[in-house]
Amino acid sequence: MQVQAGVGRVDYDTVGAAEFGAGLRGIGLNLLVRDVPRQIAFLEAVFGMKAHQPTKDFAIITYYDQVFQVHSDCTYHSNPVLALLPESPPRGAGIEIRLYNSDPDAACALAPAAGGTILQRPMDKPHGLREAYVLCENGYAWVVSRPLERKAG
Repeated sequence: MQVQAGVGRVDYDTVGAAEFGAGLRGIGLNLLVRDVPRQIAFLEAVFGMKAHQPTKDFAIITYYDQVFQVHSDCTYHSNPVLALLPESPPRGAGIEIRLYNSDPDAACALAPAAGGTILQRPMDKPHGLREAYVLCENGYAWVVSRPLERKAG
């Protein structure tokens, strides 16, 4: 997702809701979670993401030059998606959130202390990536990967 608000880069720490929303472009990702501060702590500790304007109900999250949002369930009181959420995890079954600029070995070392579950330890894959699967407490599968080092020859 890109945000094009005004001229130049957006300051995610100060942008207002209306300006932020009106500037959204491309494909967006919004995660509904039970506990926004816990989800922020997980994303920051395991993947080095940064939260902007965090509250108990909302945060703008950046991962390199990508941006997405995290909302608490209560912010969706009149949204039709809320009725579709399961009462018990996992919520995110069927979607992979892929992080192509993270170290899967480091993420797997950090995830358990942050409440994450390792679904698949780091492995070198035939499609040129070393990747691991980490499940957060909200049931989302985070696929952490980096390119394999190319062998000379």
